[in-house]
Amino acid sequence: MRIAFIGHKRIPSREGGIEIVVDELATRMAARGEQVIAFNRKGHNVAGAVFDNASNQNSKPFMYRGVKVIPVTTIDAKGLAALTSSFFATVKAIMARPDVIHYHAEGPCVPLRFAHWFGIRTVATIHGLDWQRAKWGKFASTYLKLGERTAATCADEVIVLSRNVQRYFKDAYGRDVRFIPNGIERNESVPANEITRKYGLMKDGYVLFLGRIVPEKGVHYLIEAFKQLDTDKKLVIAGGSSDSAEYYEQIQSAAATDPRIVLTGFIEGQELAELYSNAYIYVLPSDLEGMPMSLLEAMSYGNCCLTSDIPECAEVVEDHAVTFHKSDVADLTAKLSDLLADPSRVAELQATAVNYITQKYNWDKVVDQTLALYKATE
Repeated sequence: MRIAFIGHKRIPSREGGIEIVVDELATRMAARGEQVIAFNRKGHNVAGAVFDNASNQNSKPFMYRGVKVIPVTTIDAKGLAALTSSFFATVKAIMARPDVIHYHAEGPCVPLRFAHWFGIRTVATIHGLDWQRAKWGKFASTYLKLGERTAATCADEVIVLSRNVQRYFKDAYGRDVRFIPNGIERNESVPANEITRKYGLMKDGYVLFLGRIVPEKGVHYLIEAFKQLDTDKKLVIAGGSSDSAEYYEQIQSAAATDPRIVLTGFIEGQELAELYSNAYIYVLPSDLEGMPMSLLEAMSYGNCCLTSDIPECAEVVEDHAVTFHKSDVADLTAKLSDLLADPSRVAELQATAVNYITQKYNWDKVVDQTLALYKATE
């Protein structure tokens, strides 16, 4: 099949969970002999220009692990990057006449309607209800909701990553959508070397949050809770901002008053593996998620995880992690305190995490289901 992907920022890149998902799907499909095109945005990495990869900035197409990557015109500004890149990517895709165009995220689904008019089969993956995110203003939220409605009414198939969002589409649009969660592979733990040298971090010596520093991730709850704890462990906040510079500055200010809190900025490669491998607890205090890839990754490294009890997190961890009441700093503080005081409970959750998460979520199964869905729309 000739398959086109639209909606991610760039591959290869770890700018967000969508980029990880598109990378996995596109490269695995290419390895199976499918003809895959991925339309990258032009512009800078959202974590900062220092993380730009030269090939990703190339204005000409290039090959990446069997996938033809085509950068498209992008107005690299808040609220406009997804709008412009998805529009120009759709124009190019319509001209290329693939068998299916697979859109990712709500905003990029707005021009899906044009592909539909031209008789090209379309599939949309809704990674989360993006219009609810606090970082967006009224115009952006309205545009994202338009993308959601376009997917619900025009796409041949809609994929969602949680049962909660599946119910939402049925209630809001009367639309039956497909539940196909993300996958994950087993990751081997590595010793603390770079993170010890750069940040003074040791095995089991820190609590970790790793993800985008945006309001809906609830990092402010975690900092407030951690400051109330009497512990010599550190709190590591690893990640960059994503169209949320003002919030990131608030987090920096809050962290500056406690020397135990370490802000690393955007992390990738060896440091990323070391942070996951050596954390005492991984915490995800989100108010809003689609299906958090960072949570799957944390468990794939054998972490004890503490998450908010929103359905999108609770569905992932079941009884293999600890949850606290969403937005409740007091409950988060209590659960953190309990885990810090109970290494045996932490070790128990660490021991079962990897097998549980890798058996439940498998990329090969995801690719099988997605390809079957492409063919079902013929």
